[in-house]
Amino acid sequence: MFRTLWSATLALGLAIAAAAPAGAHHGWSWAEEDQVRLEGVIEDISMNPPHPSLRVRAADGTVWFVELGNPGRTARSGFAGDTASVGDAVTVIGNRDRDPTEAHMKAVRIVIDGRTYDMYPERLRSD
Repeated sequence: MFRTLWSATLALGLAIAAAAPAGAHHGWSWAEEDQVRLEGVIEDISMNPPHPSLRVRAADGTVWFVELGNPGRTARSGFAGDTASVGDAVTVIGNRDRDPTEAHMKAVRIVIDGRTYDMYPERLRSD
């Protein structure tokens, strides 16, 4: 009985711990209202769920974690795993984390080699 209860408690704890980071960044409440522009060089590309992402090194040396759209949105934008390569220059328009100590943002649009990929076209704001 104790072993079964312990196993169930452990499984529940692991499930909650695994879900916490993913749940923390879904939606937009964690991001600032204003959109920013980030220019840099791609250091890493991940197409893994829940959100494909880029790591982008800005001119000041800061490496930003840039979330793209969910896998379906990212694919509909035309961006795929072979669209860009490490070392490519990229411009990202999006919303940065409300915590100014976090180099984290959600991309609304990315531009690579003159090609535009709109992850969230309905969220684009005119300058």
